[in-house]
Amino acid sequence: MLKTVLIVDDSEITRHALQSFFLDCNLNVITCNDGLEGVQKALEYRPVIIFLDLLMPNLNGVKMLQVIKIMDDLKHIPVVVISGNTNKRNVLAAIEAGAERVISKPLKKEIIVQVVNEILGKDFLVKNRGESKFSYKENDELTQQLRNFFLNSFPEKERGILDCFKTKNTELLKMITHEISGTGGAVGYPELTTLAREIYGRLMEPKTNWEIIELKYDEIFAIVRKMKNS
Repeated sequence: MLKTVLIVDDSEITRHALQSFFLDCNLNVITCNDGLEGVQKALEYRPVIIFLDLLMPNLNGVKMLQVIKIMDDLKHIPVVVISGNTNKRNVLAAIEAGAERVISKPLKKEIIVQVVNEILGKDFLVKNRGESKFSYKENDELTQQLRNFFLNSFPEKERGILDCFKTKNTELLKMITHEISGTGGAVGYPELTTLAREIYGRLMEPKTNWEIIELKYDEIFAIVRKMKNS
């Protein structure tokens, strides 16, 4: 029976990247996009390791960690936190909640291999994948793959964003903005994350200033056009 890895992240880009990587390592991969579902999937599939984002809807990463670490059936499962914002406070919160490791985005293949092998045993992934290490070229290819995935899916997001402007739908725009925030580092454009976080903060204000938000999204659209032409 294949060993299972659970990926809990609300970023489609990150889920896609990790799923592709672990499938290449001949592992079973289960994914979900929030902490509440993550707990349910962990109970159902009993993974050998969990990769967990910090910022998610319904139940964030720290709260999910706190939940599973008090459950007898799950508390032994090692958790690797992945985050686009690995400042000291976030790292300490994750470690205190029970994370084995905290790694930052953009994800790098050799870091994933190193962390998993340290936790699950020497050469755990090497034996499954049949390779001893990953090259810089492979990491560049991973970033480009994620960038292409992002660009292919962005037109649908853009239509959703423009529709939110027309309908003044702050809740839907929060969801789209949060996903973009978790994507910037993964695709090699951290400025996307910076802008998205600023927009999200403005969407949380009691009175939404749509004019400023639209201007900030114009900057995001310009970055995406730059990505397409690069």
